[in-house]
Amino acid sequence: MTTDWSLLRAALSACRRDAVAVPLWWRDDDAIAPTTALDQLSHLSSQTGLPIHLAVIPAHSDPALVHAIDTSHIIPVVHGWTHMDHSGGVGKKNEFLTERADASTDAARGLAQMRSLFGAELRPMFVPPWNRISAAVTAALPGQGYTALSTFGARTSPNAAPGLAQINTHIDPIWWKGTRDLVDPAALIAQATKHLEARRTGVQDPTEPFGLLTHHLVHTDAIWNFSSAFVTEMLDGGATPWTMEKTT
Repeated sequence: MTTDWSLLRAALSACRRDAVAVPLWWRDDDAIAPTTALDQLSHLSSQTGLPIHLAVIPAHSDPALVHAIDTSHIIPVVHGWTHMDHSGGVGKKNEFLTERADASTDAARGLAQMRSLFGAELRPMFVPPWNRISAAVTAALPGQGYTALSTFGARTSPNAAPGLAQINTHIDPIWWKGTRDLVDPAALIAQATKHLEARRTGVQDPTEPFGLLTHHLVHTDAIWNFSSAFVTEMLDGGATPWTMEKTT
């Protein structure tokens, strides 16, 4: 089946016409250890020219991961602590939304563990599992050394807290509540187009990097193929690669 990219191409063309920049970034979640899927992800990053921010689960991270990734295009960030659900069956799954005494401590442990593994190559971005986090944990992150928070959906403010940038993702190609295969490409393209139009018209923050969210460990061929094609279409249409800067 041929994918019709015309709507996305038109939206990108309108952004170029109106001089609205489209910084594009890529976040991939749930890394733990070297795998063939991670190799494929790395290859795709090199092939498309878009670096990937790899959200690694600190408590389960294999030290071999340090030598398995090329940090020139695979950028490690912090994915919670254990990726354990603390909802207790009440509400949606989360590790850092449900109130608990040691939530902020776990966030700090995640940063310490990741720094011990990756050193200066780590970006101090906190990615809460399931993209959910409480205001209390968010407020504690800058004091622990984090400089950015990433969840899902268009941000409402450039900062999640004083000293903490909000850098979200906006497109997820996996149909989590259905087949766990690729969402209908037409729906994904319509979603991306709507977001670009909202940026261009000022309805949403036009300065926030436009984020693709993937999960390499569960990708099907269709998801790999769409992700590659989507990134290529975005870059060919004038989007520019964005990465989180290193901090000292």
